[in-house]
Amino acid sequence: MSAHDCRDASRSDVFPAPGASETITATASGTGVRQLPFLIRRDGTWLYRGSPVTRKAMLCMFSSMLTRDAEGTYWLKTPMESGVIQVEDVPYIAVELDFRGSCGRHQTLCFRTNMDELVCVGPDHPISCDWDRPIDECGSIPYVHLRNGEGDFPVRARISRSVHFELAALAVPGHVEGKPCLGVWSQDCFFPLSRQP
Repeated sequence: MSAHDCRDASRSDVFPAPGASETITATASGTGVRQLPFLIRRDGTWLYRGSPVTRKAMLCMFSSMLTRDAEGTYWLKTPMESGVIQVEDVPYIAVELDFRGSCGRHQTLCFRTNMDELVCVGPDHPISCDWDRPIDECGSIPYVHLRNGEGDFPVRARISRSVHFELAALAVPGHVEGKPCLGVWSQDCFFPLSRQP
């Protein structure tokens, strides 16, 4: 995509003229918040005015401008426009796993997201999930921390089912807060995935 395409996309192709399709919502402070006509579905599909956005270069550009405020709301902030967008679960999906180094605590696990963002699991990019569940319940869904938001809510990627299976194959026994579990090591940090059977 050329710079000209990006400039055009960020204005007329993507952002409606004020008052056209977006909504203005009053906040507690009385100021209006611009609601942009974007929705990111649970499967990672971006919709604009109800239609899927299929241009990968455009999606990668916009996803790099995505942030999260102190209340957990997702914002799309470009140099020219900003507004709130809807996200069904999280805006990214980890679709590929790679690991480097020797096995165990010295390995480094790296994910590629559906927006081709690369992240290596470790202290700054932990895996999180509700792992402490009974074995007979459905497994918890793991997420990876991509970057900090503007408050306590990070921007995360959901780990896809196929990648979750790959992680499970690498899982080893461990303990978290005195509880036995199965988890994975990356950059000398242990991340629990489930209770130990």
